[in-house]
Formats: sequence, structure tokens, C-alpha cells
Amino acid sequence: MTPQPPENQDKDGRSPEPGDGPGTPGASGGGRWSDLERPPLDVRALRRALLRPGSLWTALDVVDATGSTNTDLALRAAAGAPEGTVLVAEEQTAARGRLDRRWSAPPRSGIFVSVVLTPRVPQERWGWLPLLAGVATATALSRAAGVDTALKWPNDVLLTVGGAERKAGGILAERAGDGVVLGMGLNVSLREDELPVPTATSLALAGAHTLDRDTLLRAVLRSLETWYAAWQDADGDPVASGVREAYVAGCATLGRAVRAELPGGRAVRGEAVALDGDGRLILATGDGVQQPVGAGDIVHLRPDTDGGGYS
Repeated sequence: MTPQPPENQDKDGRSPEPGDGPGTPGASGGGRWSDLERPPLDVRALRRALLRPGSLWTALDVVDATGSTNTDLALRAAAGAPEGTVLVAEEQTAARGRLDRRWSAPPRSGIFVSVVLTPRVPQERWGWLPLLAGVATATALSRAAGVDTALKWPNDVLLTVGGAERKAGGILAERAGDGVVLGMGLNVSLREDELPVPTATSLALAGAHTLDRDTLLRAVLRSLETWYAAWQDADGDPVASGVREAYVAGCATLGRAVRAELPGGRAVRGEAVALDGDGRLILATGDGVQQPVGAGDIVHLRPDTDGGGYS
């Protein structure tokens, strides 16, 4: 992925928030750990590190469990939560992915976070936000966890384990009031027997240098802040901001034979050859058509062992 500027150092000048004492959801008080290998997030340290003057991040809460951080934060945004509000859950019981798919993971085994963004760029460029978030997440993980990352269009973060690309995280952007709620789920310490599907993986299984979720969450949010600022400074232009170049450089989908499973049950096969100006995937089909895909599931196809095509 394209390198980023070094992370800002933690700044401890901010006083702890009222009610931050032991026992507060997400606080680092003792007596609440059911799995000593999966300690809770330290909400006070996260606030000190991220809620600094001039930062994008304006508020940060950690809850023990919720159905979906995206759903909860959309309600807060409708009630007036400002840009930069961050909601993190130790566990999600009804998390939603693309196409309203449901999934869950053991408590404190991953990062489940949503943020409120109100982009001040033309709305026709807002479609780049999930791709921008993918770039930010992948670059943060490469730097903080020392893992090789790739992006599967439009919103999956892949890690290579045992020579195979597997999904370690996903991103979901949803309109909420005058802005967007951007959510991200990342498998951190999931063991093989805890994976929801065989094609999934985690940072632990990929041999990450660290599984400290505080460190990883800070890295992801700082990286997102950096890329979001560059994109806004360029008025949402994906080329001038560097977002398109970084996404293309890290995208595992481009240059491959794929099947696009589109809304309504239709499917299109072709080679993923480019991204257009709106972030849509362009497929070169067998009949010579350049087919733009703006929504749907992308399946990476592999050559058949008999050399007769792809499966």
C-alpha cells in the first residue's frame, strides 16, 4: 500500500472523562475479564490519544455489547451527534455487512467500530468513502501489525494465510442524516475453530506482530483521519488525493477473472480491468463489453485444473 506520514504521538494532556473509572464499559478496571488473552479496550487511553485539539475525532465511547455499532451510531447521528463521533463495541450480536448479511464474533476478539463523517465534498464523490476506508485500514495494519494486506473490491480487507487470500475485515458505509456512518469489523485474535467460514482469517492466524487492540484501533483511526483529510482537501477528487492510486496498488481484484453477483440475481463474468471515476469496478466481458459494477458481490475466479476456463 502507499506509505503514509508517521503516526502522531500520543498526547496525554487531556483529562479523563467523567465516569471513566473502573467498571465503565471499555475501561481497564479488573474483575471483568472472562478471557485473559482478550483484555478490554482502555477507553481512557484511547480518548487521550485520539480526542486532541484539531483532530477529526470529537467523541469516543466503548460499550460492552450491542447489536450493531452502525445502527446505534446512525440513531445518534440523527439525534445530532457531530462528525468525528466514534462508537466501539467489545462484542456485536447482530452486526451487519453488505447486503444486510449478519455475523458475530466472540467478545473482545476483534475491532468493531463505527464513525460519523459529514464530507464537505460533492455527494457524487461519496462513493469513494468505503474504498478510502479500505486504504486507510490496510495501510494501518501493514504498519502497526506488520502484515501484508490486500483489498477485495469494494470493501474487504484480505490477509494471506497458508498461501491463500482470506477475509480478515470488512467495511460498511451507510447514509445517516446529512452524513455517513462508516463501520469496520476486523478479526484480531480469532482462532481457527472460531472462524465463521473457512475463507475467513484473523491477524493472529496471519502472524501479526501485535494483537493489542488499543494499538490497532489507534492506528486505524489515525490512518483514516489522514486519508479523509487528504480527500477533503482535494474536494473529493480520488486522483488528486492519492486515494485511487493507493487503492489500485493494493487491490487484489484488478487484473483477475471475477464473477459479479448483482442485485436481482443477475451475474456477470469478466476480467476486472479498472476503476472508473466513481469507484465502480469495470469488467471486460467475453463479448467485448466494458461493464461497470457499482454494487454486488465479487467472486475471485481461479483457473480450472484442466485449463478449460475459470471456476
